[in-house]
Amino acid sequence: MSTYIQHKKAAPNIARIRLLFVIILTVFWAACKTPSALQGKDGPQPVPDRYAPAIATGEKEDFDSTSNLASIPWEEFFKDSSLKRLIRQGLSYNFDLKRAINRLDIARTNLKQAKLLQLPTLGISADGSTTRFSDNGLTGSNMSGAGVHHYEDYTLQGQLSWEADIWGKIRNQQKYALEEYLRTSEAGQAIRTQLIADIAKGYYNLLILERQYEIATSSLILADSTLELTRLLKTAGKANQLSVQQTSAQRETVALLLPDLEDQIAAQQNALRELTGVMPGSIGDHGTLRDVQLPSVIQTGAPAELLSNRPDVRTAELSLKMAISKIGVAKADLYPSLRITASGGVESLKTSNWFNLPASLFGMVAGSILQPVFQQGALRRDYKVAQLEKEDAVLAFRSSVLHSVTEVTDALTHYHKLNSQSVMAERQVDTLQQGAENASLLYKSGLANYLEVISAQNNSLQAELNLASIHGRELIAAVDIYRSLGGGRQQASAKLK
Repeated sequence: MSTYIQHKKAAPNIARIRLLFVIILTVFWAACKTPSALQGKDGPQPVPDRYAPAIATGEKEDFDSTSNLASIPWEEFFKDSSLKRLIRQGLSYNFDLKRAINRLDIARTNLKQAKLLQLPTLGISADGSTTRFSDNGLTGSNMSGAGVHHYEDYTLQGQLSWEADIWGKIRNQQKYALEEYLRTSEAGQAIRTQLIADIAKGYYNLLILERQYEIATSSLILADSTLELTRLLKTAGKANQLSVQQTSAQRETVALLLPDLEDQIAAQQNALRELTGVMPGSIGDHGTLRDVQLPSVIQTGAPAELLSNRPDVRTAELSLKMAISKIGVAKADLYPSLRITASGGVESLKTSNWFNLPASLFGMVAGSILQPVFQQGALRRDYKVAQLEKEDAVLAFRSSVLHSVTEVTDALTHYHKLNSQSVMAERQVDTLQQGAENASLLYKSGLANYLEVISAQNNSLQAELNLASIHGRELIAAVDIYRSLGGGRQQASAKLK
C-alpha cells in the first residue's frame, strides 16, 4: 500500500519535469530564430519609380520606361559583325572570365558537399591483434597455468554517427553554401557583362581614332595644297616668305597628329586583343564609325528592375543572405548538440569463428548531448561578430542599390547631352567647312590673307575631330546605359550555371 502511494506522488513530479523540459526546448527554439535582416527604423530609401535625367534642366525626357534594354541579348543590341566576333572571342578566351567560371565550379563542389551534411556518417573498420603475455607478469603468470601464453582478437565493425539538427545549424550551413554558389555565379555574370561592355567601348573608341586619323589625313592633303599655292603666290610676287613659313608650320601641325593617332590606334587594338585573350596585333578587318547606328529608343524600364538585373546588386543581396545564414550557425553553436552513435559487427578470438553467427555478433547504440561551457565567451563573440557582419552586408546592399540607380541616371543624362552636342557639332562642321572653302577661294583671288586661310582650316579640322569624338562617345554612352541596366544577364546566366 505504501509503495502504491509513493508511486502516485512521483507521477505528478515526472509530469512536471516533462512539461518543464518542453517549455525549455520551446524557449530555446524561439531564441534561435534569425531576425529579419531589414528590420529596424533606418530602413533603405525607396527606389524611385522612374529615372529622371532631364528633371534638373527642365528638358523633355525621351527615354522609354515601359520596357527594359537589359532584356535584349547582346547579339541583338550590337549590330556590327566585327564587334560581335570580338565579343564572342572574349567570352571564350578572356582569362578573368575563365577564372570566374573556375570559381563557380569550386562553389558548386562545395554546394554538393553541403547537401550531404544532414546524412549520417558511416565508417567501416577491420582490426586484428595478437598479444603474448610475459610469463613473469601478473596476467601471464595467472594465465600460464591454464596453458595460455597469448591470444588473438579479430574485429570487423561499422560505425554510424548522426547529429540531430535541432537548432537549424546544418540547415543554415546548407543555405550558406547555396547562397555562396549563387553569389559566385552573380559575380561571374558581373565580370561577363563588364567584359562585353569593355570590348564594345574599346571597339568604338578604335573607330573614333580611325575616323580622326582619316580626317587628319584629309586635312594634311588640304594643307599640302595650301602650302603649294602659297609657294606659287610667292614666286608670282603676291606672297612673302613669312606666309610660306606660317603655312608650312600649319601643315606640320596637322602632320603631327598622324603619328600620335597611329600610336593610340595600335594601343587600342592591343587592348582589345588582350580582352579577347590573344597576343598583341591587329584585330583585322572591321567597320567604320559611319556604319554604326545608335539605338532608336533607349528602353530603361523601372529602377526597381535593377534589383534582379544588375549582377553586382544581386551579389550584394546574396552576401546579405549569407550573413544571415552565418548568424543562424553562430546562434546554434551556443546551444547543446545531440549526437547519436551506433556501432556493430563481428568479433572473435579465432579467425575460423569470425563469421560464426550469431555468436560473434556485437552492437552498441549511444546518445550524447554536448553543451559548451568554457567556450561560451568565444561562441558569443562569434555570434556578435556575425550580427555586425550582417549589418555591414545590409549597408553594402543599400549602397549597391543607390550606386546602380545613380549610375543609370548619370549614363542617361550623359547620353542625352551628347545627343544635343551632336546636333550642334554637325552644324558647326558644316559652317566651318564652308568657311574654309570660301577662305581658300578668296586667298587664290588675293582677297584674303594666309592667316585667314590657316585659321579657317584649323577651325574646320578641330570641329571635324570633335564631331567624330562626339559620335563615338554617343555609342559608348549607349553601351554604358546597357551595362548599367544589367544588359546581357540572361546570356551570362546560361553560360555560368
